[in-house]
Amino acid sequence: MSKKKGLSAEEKRARMMEIFFETAMSVKEVLQSLVDDGMVDCERIGTSNYYWAFPSKALHARKCKLEVLESQLSEGSQKHANLQKSIEKAKIGRHETEERAMLAKELSSLRDQREQLKTEVEKYKECDPQVVEEIRQANKVAKEAANRWTDNIFAIKSWAKRKFGLEENKIDKNFGIPEDFDYVD
Repeated sequence: MSKKKGLSAEEKRARMMEIFFETAMSVKEVLQSLVDDGMVDCERIGTSNYYWAFPSKALHARKCKLEVLESQLSEGSQKHANLQKSIEKAKIGRHETEERAMLAKELSSLRDQREQLKTEVEKYKECDPQVVEEIRQANKVAKEAANRWTDNIFAIKSWAKRKFGLEENKIDKNFGIPEDFDYVD
């Protein structure tokens, strides 16, 4: 087996220039992705960007990530153990017995009955004094609004009669205002 011969300084320079000439944009993109991932540091000094990377930084970053993951694993294991204990604790006294089955059936029956009662209450909700009072208040507001608009219509009719000398019955006919139009009592 022959040992591989190293490159001379001139050959290294030539290869480096080849990289810059042929793949400059790709080098820039790859370098930027390394900076984005935190594997290479970049500092702008004046108008130049300086890039560097130390092997110890990558090792330190992996160690920190490992510590974080180990702590998350430990927390997850602790939560799992606590949940298992809670499950075991909850199982105590929950054996299927005749009394338990009877109570479950009664609970189901009471829930059904509650739903039926809710439905019945909804049917009679319109007779609820609070609901009736809310409807009265809404009617009062609607009545006031209708009379306010009636005032507006009478004011416009009066203005049109004075301004254009139109007769009231022609205004009513052209704008579809009924003959018995008046305030709401």
